[in-house]
Amino acid sequence: SVPACCSARYNLALLAFFGFFLLYALRVNLSVALVDMVEPNTSLAKNTTSNVCPEHSSTINVPRNTTGEKYSWDADTQGWILGSFFYGYIITQIPGGYLASKIGGKLLLGFGIFGTSVFTLLTPLAADLGVGYLIAVRALEGLGEGVTFPAMHSMWSSWAPPLERSKLLSISYAGAQLGTVVSLPLSGLICYYMNWVYVFYIFGALGVLWFFFWMWLVSDTPETHKSISHVEREYILFSLKDQLSTQKSVPWRPILESLPLWAIVVAHFSYNWTFYTLLTLLPTYMKEILRFDAQENGFLSALPYFGCWLCIILSGQIADYLREKQNLSTVCVRKCFTLIGMIGPAVFLVAAGFIGCNYAVAVAFVTISTTLGGFCTSGYSINHLDIAPSYAGILLGITNSFATIPGMVGPVIAKNLTHNNTVTEWQTVFCIAASINLFGAIFFALFASGEVQDWAVSGYHLHRN
Repeated sequence: SVPACCSARYNLALLAFFGFFLLYALRVNLSVALVDMVEPNTSLAKNTTSNVCPEHSSTINVPRNTTGEKYSWDADTQGWILGSFFYGYIITQIPGGYLASKIGGKLLLGFGIFGTSVFTLLTPLAADLGVGYLIAVRALEGLGEGVTFPAMHSMWSSWAPPLERSKLLSISYAGAQLGTVVSLPLSGLICYYMNWVYVFYIFGALGVLWFFFWMWLVSDTPETHKSISHVEREYILFSLKDQLSTQKSVPWRPILESLPLWAIVVAHFSYNWTFYTLLTLLPTYMKEILRFDAQENGFLSALPYFGCWLCIILSGQIADYLREKQNLSTVCVRKCFTLIGMIGPAVFLVAAGFIGCNYAVAVAFVTISTTLGGFCTSGYSINHLDIAPSYAGILLGITNSFATIPGMVGPVIAKNLTHNNTVTEWQTVFCIAASINLFGAIFFALFASGEVQDWAVSGYHLHRN
């Protein structure tokens, strides 16, 4: 095999890593900043402290910067603001996968992140103009981010040798987790010492900077890459020669009738239910139930995603090792990793809701729950490339469309279930998430496949040049 160091495919993985890092930083910074954008007490009824944990803020009180504007948005409005992103995000999933197969993933991913960055820079202005403008800007950011995962999957279908798939994809998508890890505490610190507007200015500017590097260094296929070695190009093309289809038209009907695809849809939906509920509401849970202040809150909200990031990178290496060296079938690896990555989190999430105010254990359980979820990246997440490499971008568009619904309804339902912010209400939220996870894991284990499907290779011997 061709060495990994400085190879074009690993450079692509690394640039993609930074791209997804920024995407998630741009996506989650609002859930931290929102705590600071809202006037205290507009989101909470006054009499809810009776059955909630005692304050235990251990940090020395630094004079806090309070120059940022404050808005009087109630809990429901905040739910809409947090959910609005996904309304844009869901629209561009399938078109994103389709466009990537036509114009290539490079431009699509590049401009997706560039657009998101520009709208992030406009966020403070939009908030000033009114809540409607803010919701619109967030929905537009969602439109930009919606094309990114399908575009990346589409690029990997031309770049990732089958036995290096778990490694390469886990590196590139792990950026998303690390983006969450870094931007949660960093946003907290920026809000604390500067002003919440800088949360949007700093990350937005970095996204624009990344765009120039991406356009300059990356190409859609090994054939068109400027500086790839001859050996590596041949290695990648040879490894994919029986996997790609030359059909110009997309076989929509067999795609939609494919049970292995629906297995991924159900798993993806279930996993995201837990993921998004936690992503958007963990800072709130920490603040209202476990009573942390914003600074501690940022670091502790980030801990689970740091665990997940480590787990994604390691499980990617392990998955390819099991397939290559231990000769485990692809489908066996994908199913086992999905089961660990969905049942594990369900158990610990429920446990986290039932240990009351022992916040050290609560944080530990939520961290273990999210960490184990990292196994899913080498489980159902990559499975699109196993069953139909040529259409991986489109398949991801389809599964991600379904998987975006939890992002839209999950936080809204959770906010509605937690009007009084009692521990019991939060237990309900956690139990719902866990049971959805359990169902998804079982469904995937029953119906998933690891083989390239017949409809995905018709005409494959005419490998495109």
